[in-house]
Amino acid sequence: MRELRGKNAFVTGAGSGIGLGICRALARAGVDVALADIEQEPLDKAVAEIAATGVQAFGVRLDVSDEAAVQRAAAEVESRFGDLHILSNNAGVTFAGSPLLGVPQQQLDWIFGVNVFGTLHCCRAFVPLIQKHGQGGHIVNTASIGGLQVNPLLRNGPYAMSKYAVVAMSETLALDLEDTGIGVSVFCPALVATGLYKSAQRRPERFGGAYKAAGTTTTAARVMPTNAISGDEAGERVRQAIVDNEFFVFTHPQTRAWIEDRHRRLMAGFDANDRYLAGQTGKNPD
Repeated sequence: MRELRGKNAFVTGAGSGIGLGICRALARAGVDVALADIEQEPLDKAVAEIAATGVQAFGVRLDVSDEAAVQRAAAEVESRFGDLHILSNNAGVTFAGSPLLGVPQQQLDWIFGVNVFGTLHCCRAFVPLIQKHGQGGHIVNTASIGGLQVNPLLRNGPYAMSKYAVVAMSETLALDLEDTGIGVSVFCPALVATGLYKSAQRRPERFGGAYKAAGTTTTAARVMPTNAISGDEAGERVRQAIVDNEFFVFTHPQTRAWIEDRHRRLMAGFDANDRYLAGQTGKNPD
């Protein structure tokens, strides 16, 4: 999407952090924005701020893990905006790293309900609105650098599991929408200064309600060899990715080494398989 002015966007997790940064960047580009968040007060403040820039803006209080609520939100956005051009699935939750087998099922239901199924719910509800008008558009799914590797320092397995799924979902969506004029990006930031670590305070009652976290993901600031960027910097990065139709969207050059290390482990697996096959056949592999 080379021209953003006059387009309409729907952004989840828009009350703060990356989501609000995305809304600010889009508003500066002349995009009208529907903001969604699970918390009413931050959402109201964000809507007022975006509207003050001169674009149209309205808020939808939304728990993306509730599919029926997402469908209602889509109907409201269509009635207010008519055409939708940009979908930013940014809502997400996390919790401090812990041994995988010790994580309660309720916690897993929550993190997958928001990060994975919340993203899928929004794609099901809002992508048809983008397809409907035939003008093209763009979808951005916020994953994480953790969606491409499990950091041995953070031990953020459950979070990474959910973000791996978001990456695969985005790759699938990009294939499904190939040659339709609708682009797909998967945003894989490293450390961003957000309120993600406050996820425990926002857990809905059906997943057990708010709770006191045993630890916080502020640990990331101590162990990740990257400097935190602001939500606004992340938002501007996303805006540029939409304009340039990038698929994998990164923020920190330092994390290239993490992905290269994982790639070497993958290739080592293929090398081991070649050796195994050679031993089975007594021949060098093709």
